[in-house]
Amino acid sequence: MLRELGLHGMATAFQEPDAQSEARGLEYGEWLAMLLEREATMRRQKRFEARARAAKLRHDAQIENADFRAARGLDRNLFMALAGCDCIRKHHSLLITGPAGVGKSWLACALGHKACREDFSVAYPRLFATLALARGDGRYGRILKQLAKTDLLILDDWGPEKLNDDQRRDGLEIIEDRYERRSTIVTSQLPLDRWYEIIASPTLADAILDGLVHNAYRIDLTGESMRKQRSPRASETAQA
Repeated sequence: MLRELGLHGMATAFQEPDAQSEARGLEYGEWLAMLLEREATMRRQKRFEARARAAKLRHDAQIENADFRAARGLDRNLFMALAGCDCIRKHHSLLITGPAGVGKSWLACALGHKACREDFSVAYPRLFATLALARGDGRYGRILKQLAKTDLLILDDWGPEKLNDDQRRDGLEIIEDRYERRSTIVTSQLPLDRWYEIIASPTLADAILDGLVHNAYRIDLTGESMRKQRSPRASETAQA
């Protein structure tokens, strides 16, 4: 009956021998609470798995594995505060800049992974390519609405190519839809003061960057590529 009612977590716990033996020493209410907790845990896990599949994050990254020892200017306190997801609840954004290989995408995905665990919707799209295709098959408006409702949108590797007219308009509409309503993470190899070059239109650049930078947290990474630092070890492993 529990399974017919969709209470699969309770049904599984009910059938486990350990749970049955533990139940002998519990009051009825305590035993019921134990079963309910198993049901809630299973549902949380299923929601997370669904969120993670929908997000399509580039890296399987978790905040617990963040490397704070590497000399790249990553502030542990700031990053762990961001991992608490209050910035998403308050609709703040995050801008991560730095040279190639210092872990910008990995950190963005780790925060996205944590957001999925906190039951927020997350999207990691190939934004402009997806919207260009959507114009031709009638999905353009629907995708814009989906992006506007997504709790955390990750725009990875912003630039360095300049945006064309369609991309500038798309970017402006998306940022305006999300301004003070949803959170956005943007990563880029270019420092913030060069983002005007990417947008390549002073008027639209002012509007887009104002919507992104206002109330945004910033992580400015420095140093050499972490891939280079790890390559000797990788080669040693390969030789071994």
